[in-house]
Amino acid sequence: MDFSFLVEMLSRLLPGIPLTLALAAISLTAGFALAILLALLRASSRPGERIVRCYVFLLRGTPLLVLIFLIYYGLGQFAGVRHSPLWPFLREPFWCAILALTLNSSAYGAEIVRGGLTSVPSGVIDAGRALGLSRPRLYWLLVLPLAVRQALPAYGNEMIALIKATSLASILTLMEITGIARMLVSETFRPFEVFACAGAIYLTINVMLTRAMGLLEYRLNLHTRPAVA
Repeated sequence: MDFSFLVEMLSRLLPGIPLTLALAAISLTAGFALAILLALLRASSRPGERIVRCYVFLLRGTPLLVLIFLIYYGLGQFAGVRHSPLWPFLREPFWCAILALTLNSSAYGAEIVRGGLTSVPSGVIDAGRALGLSRPRLYWLLVLPLAVRQALPAYGNEMIALIKATSLASILTLMEITGIARMLVSETFRPFEVFACAGAIYLTINVMLTRAMGLLEYRLNLHTRPAVA
């Protein structure tokens, strides 16, 4: 094993980390916000439930790679899209990748948040109504905080999956970690070492994220832990 080569490859892969983190951060933030809206819409009415169920079915049943191709290569064939105000964004690989990752994440996140909403005890809702809280304030002050806390472990897995899914953005010529790794393979013809270094970087990012999520979960559940004398 040529350790000097591994060190060199790691140093050349590091510039791709900011783009990978940007893709993940923007997609996770937008996907989480959309997931909450979808979960609330599903719980609001029968038509809303049907719309969200159809959305989740389509997005979860479609491979992310196919979704990226549909957005980046497919939308441009419609004249209405090319002449719309959104075209300056949709013609850019970065924003197409963001859109695909956000839609995919929101579909999975909606089901996770829905599970958190259903886990909220009915007594909490009854107590909020007894205090005279309106439905929006009841959800904002009581239901959503409890639902997010319950859904946090499962959503942590979705965050890890999304970070790994950012590697698919390399097919749109984005030079994130995997994109740089593919370029280095074409230069060195040593795919094992290059992709092993790329995998080590993804693993390090996910380990740090797992620790952060574990700490956040610990802080949000201090009331469930036994008191220390």
